[in-house]
This record gives sequence, structure tokens and C-alpha cells, in this order.
Amino acid sequence: MATRVPPGSPPPEPLPTGRPVPELAPEAVAQWRERGGDLVDLLTEAQRQLGGVAAVRLGPRPTVLVTAPPAVQHVLALHPDRYVKRSHRARMLIGDGVLSATGEAWQRQRRLLQSQFTGRGMRRYEERIAEAARITAERWAGHARSGEVFDVGEEMRRFALDTIWRSLTGHPVDAETERTLGEMPAVVAALPSLPADEVSAKEAVAAELARIDALASRAIAAARDGDEGPDGPGLLHVLIEASATRPEYTDRLIRDELVTLLLAGHETTATTLTWLHLLLDENPQARERALAAGEAGTPERRQAVQALVHETLRFYPSAWILPRWTAQDDVLAGHAIEAGTDVLVCPYLTHRDPDVWEAPGAFDPERFTTPGRRPDQSGSYLPFGLGPRACLGLQFALRESTVLLEQLLPLYVPRFDAVPKGAAYGITVRPDGPTPATLEAS
Repeated sequence: MATRVPPGSPPPEPLPTGRPVPELAPEAVAQWRERGGDLVDLLTEAQRQLGGVAAVRLGPRPTVLVTAPPAVQHVLALHPDRYVKRSHRARMLIGDGVLSATGEAWQRQRRLLQSQFTGRGMRRYEERIAEAARITAERWAGHARSGEVFDVGEEMRRFALDTIWRSLTGHPVDAETERTLGEMPAVVAALPSLPADEVSAKEAVAAELARIDALASRAIAAARDGDEGPDGPGLLHVLIEASATRPEYTDRLIRDELVTLLLAGHETTATTLTWLHLLLDENPQARERALAAGEAGTPERRQAVQALVHETLRFYPSAWILPRWTAQDDVLAGHAIEAGTDVLVCPYLTHRDPDVWEAPGAFDPERFTTPGRRPDQSGSYLPFGLGPRACLGLQFALRESTVLLEQLLPLYVPRFDAVPKGAAYGITVRPDGPTPATLEAS
């Protein structure tokens, strides 16, 4: 029966038209399930067979994979109101922090935090980053003298934890704090295997969550009591000051923001730096070219070191997959997308697409320093996401990584006793094993 339109009403908006999204054959999905492969394997096959907008049936309805840069730009930057973020896989850990918040709450939280990670806000963290890097360099000097085997990944995590804890609280990270915060990556890594029921899932990691909550409560209480730490007030103090005029900033929300910033502020940086050292082990000439680009402290050296970070992030983006939910019917790259469709934007595959990047399998940092060497399409490079929900900490992460590498690369070369065989695909892309090494003086 036709819907009645009241007299004088504008005609209804026409439904979007477009061709169906090509879908990966059920046989390919069945074979993937039988092999017990990672999700990235299935998505890689869908992109290979069907291109930059493809569908895979992971449940009763198709999920749309988006890797083509124009389609990535459409979803994340041009129409974030049509493709929305509904939740976050680490919600049981980060609660209603800015990563998982949505709607007006997210907008308010992001506005408060954004000024802390750009321009003048970043300058207040410069000395804290430099001090954490100096202490790490001292530890590496000790490793080099002793010849002992140490884990490069653990060292990078220790540096990133110290940096973010100083930036949040004004204090260097102590041993107890380091042990407790070291449980966060384990909780995150366990998320895919936890029970689907939220209550049961929380019970499975209750002890770890309780220790993290207790640490956060102590830090908040100390900051409320005026403890600024030797480095001065940090971002936690900004959140507490906000609670005086913004009633939504309860101790619970401050806790959620604190844990969110701790997780996002150390896990991604530590993982990127670990991959970078592994990639330089395979490509030692890239290190030599970066150091030869200019003298220590020059803009040329810094640009070359940043290029090492950017190329590492191309291989292993901090946000390797970005889930979205379609809030209204749309046409995406000529394809009809129905409201209610799950969409997966995959920077990992965009960054490795030979139709987008020249020789994507080669570790070539100079593509980020040589004009014309990298694609200029929007949506082709998005290691921290794109659009209004892009990661707030991009400049912070680049700065701390560069400062540390400027100290370590000229002096030490890690010689790995063993290297991980592959990657583990969770919220981040991590090496799937330890990274034991000794240090050789450069």
C-alpha cells in the first residue's frame, strides 16, 4: 500500500541508487573458517578478488570492506554522520573515554582534549618526552656495556609508558605503576577470546581491571590533592579542573579518559617503535641513509628519522582496521549501501595496495621525503585514522618516537637473537612473539 503524502509536503527523498557491492563467494569464507585464519587473511582475499569496495559475509548480513582511497575518504572524512562509530572493542577497559564515546558526549570530550595535543599544548610535554628518552638511552648504554640480552619490545613499551605517565600526572613511571599498566595490553589482547556476554567477559579479567582501577583512583586522588609531580601538572589535572564547571566529568569519566589515554598513548607508540627496529634489522641501509641525511639536530636528520616512523606506520598502521555502522542509506563508490550495514575501513590493506602505492612491499622511507614518491590521494595514508575521529595523539606519537630515535639510532644497533614469525591482529598489529636482542655500538 502506498504511503500517503500530506498535501503541500515536499516529495520524499529518492532512495539512493547504485549497483550491489560485489561479495566474496561463500566457498572462500568457508575455506577461511576451516583454516582458522586471521580476519586480515579473509579481507586480503576479498580485496584481491573484488577491489577496494567488497563484501564478506561474516554473519547473516554482508559486511562491506573499504580500502580504495576515494571510498575511505567518503566514509571517514566526508560523511562521518552516515558512517558512525557505535562502540569500541576495548570498552570494558576504557569505559566512556574519548575513543568509545559517541554523539554529543564525544564532541565535548574531544574539544577538551584537542588543545592538549596541538601547538602550545604539545610544547608543555617536550621536556617530559626528552627526559623519558634520555633515561631510555641510559638503559641502552648499560645493555651495550654488559652485552646482556633484553627485549626490544619491552624497552619500547617502558619508554612509552614513562612518557605518557609523565605527561598525564607529572611523575616518572615507577616500578609498581609500570607493572600495573603493563596489564593493559594483555587485557586488550585477550578481548577477542573473551566470552560474548559482557558480564562474563568482565569476570574473566576482573583482577586485572581491579588493579588498573585502583591505580587510576590513586592518581586521580593525588591530583585532586594538588600533587603535580616534579614535572608539573599534567593532562590529568586538566581533566580534574574541567570537573569544576562540567558536571559530566565525574571521577568515573576522568578514570575512563585516563585509562583511554594511557592505553592509546603507549601501546601504539611502543608497537610502532618495536616494528621499526625489526624493519631496520631487515633493511639496515635505511638506517644509514637516515643518519646520513644531516647532522644531529638538523631539520634534515629529523625529517629522515620521521620518515622511518611514517614508513613503519605504512606497514603497520596504529589503527589497522576501523569499524563503522551505516546510519542511513548511501551510495559509496557507485555501490548501494543499506542503512544498518557494518563497514570495515582497513588502512592496513590500503597501505599495501599496489594500485595505490609504488612497490608497497619494499621498506622505503624515502617515499616520505622525496616529492612525488607517495600518492597524493586523500585516503591513501591514514595510520591514525582520518576525519573528525582521527586519533588525537598523532603529533604526540610522532614527536616522542622521533626524539627517542634521534638518541638511539646514531649509537646502537640491536642484533636480534630471534624475530617474531608474524603479526597478531588485535586492536593494534603487534609482533606475535618476543624480540630478544643484544646491542652493538654503532
